Amino acid sequence: MKLYDAQAPNPRRARIFIAEKGLDIPTQELSIMDGENLTPEYKAKSRFGLIPALELDDGMVLTEVPAICRYLESKHPEPNLMGRDPLEIAQIEMWERYCEMSGSQAVGEYFRNGFSKLDDRGLPGITGIPRIEALIDRGKRRLASFYEVIEQRLGESEYLASGRFTLTDITGLCAVDFAQMVKLGIPEANRNTKRWHAACSARPSAAA
Repeated sequence: MKLYDAQAPNPRRARIFIAEKGLDIPTQELSIMDGENLTPEYKAKSRFGLIPALELDDGMVLTEVPAICRYLESKHPEPNLMGRDPLEIAQIEMWERYCEMSGSQAVGEYFRNGFSKLDDRGLPGITGIPRIEALIDRGKRRLASFYEVIEQRLGESEYLASGRFTLTDITGLCAVDFAQMVKLGIPEANRNTKRWHAACSARPSAAA
């Protein structure tokens, strides 16, 4: 297997998952800023032009982090990161999707529409999509709502989906770290979120 990788939140989600599993998967790093994910050569492997992508030994390529993680979880079920029973599986999927849609995508909306180097790449994986300045403020507002929701949730549960570290926390950690990178970090009053973030960041896999 080989992981097509990049310095970005979504590839980091896959790297952390792989590290938590204790797997050693070779990587090939591509530059999103330089558009290496949009070349015909890469799109011949990953038709959506997205990173990460996991190339299997038979040449088949999986994209989308949840799909990559589901495959690896099926092949390497321990340590379990995606649920042990129907309810936990559903909770992990529910909160993981929320963290991606309302956390990572909110920061991405803010970042992509405010960064001139991505002038015609307002959406990932394709060109010819102009930046929209109004989406900068919308991204900030979406992220503020995300922080409110997870602060409340983390007052109810040690981790985001259940009482243990799961894929949801990987996605949440990457969303918050991405937000911090663009100076939209955890609000000062959000003590539950800060406690959770410190615990997740202390795991060896967080350095992946």
